[in-house]
Amino acid sequence: MDDLKLRNDILDELEFEPSINAANIGVAVSNGIVTLSGHVASYAEKLQVEKVVRRVRGVRAIAEEIEVRYPSDKSVTDDDLARRAADALRWDVTVPHQQIELVVENGLVRLLGEVPWQFQRVAAEKALRTLIGLVGVANDIVVKPTLQQADVKKQIENALMRRAEIEASGISVTVTDGKVILDGTVDTWDEHDAVENAAWSAPGVKQVIDHLKIGR
Repeated sequence: MDDLKLRNDILDELEFEPSINAANIGVAVSNGIVTLSGHVASYAEKLQVEKVVRRVRGVRAIAEEIEVRYPSDKSVTDDDLARRAADALRWDVTVPHQQIELVVENGLVRLLGEVPWQFQRVAAEKALRTLIGLVGVANDIVVKPTLQQADVKKQIENALMRRAEIEASGISVTVTDGKVILDGTVDTWDEHDAVENAAWSAPGVKQVIDHLKIGR
């Protein structure tokens, strides 16, 4: 796809999305790689911008340089943000909050600790996304499975074959000591995410390294 057309499609999609104020967002495209710049009014809006851009056909990769600028009446101290973040983790039943530590500096929350499953690591980050005053999340939680499974590779390949949204024939899976490497090409970002989720769903997986390419 022509870069100019892709840029226009992205701008149109951002304007079409009611949850985003696209007036302060810049878009540059080179060989299907999109660079986003500018500023938004919340961390949740920043994540939504990336989500919207990913659904535009032709986007191969995204470099995000968007800044979060809260209005002055919504400024929050790091102490207040830390308390609210701790409460958000405690209230989410999918998060083992006793195993997670928080470090907050200038609105950036760093998550530390160990959990047995990837979905718990993801849930911890999601629990914080709508907090006022949050400018970013550094998710340094380590997945340390309590269950080790000898045939992780086979489980992942079977899961890929079962899922209707995935064309499994173009995907290669390599597993070493709980580390999964994904290679191959998928048609869309949705298919990419489905493959990655399938890999994380297998017991014994500690890390997923994504070498998948978008667009056949």
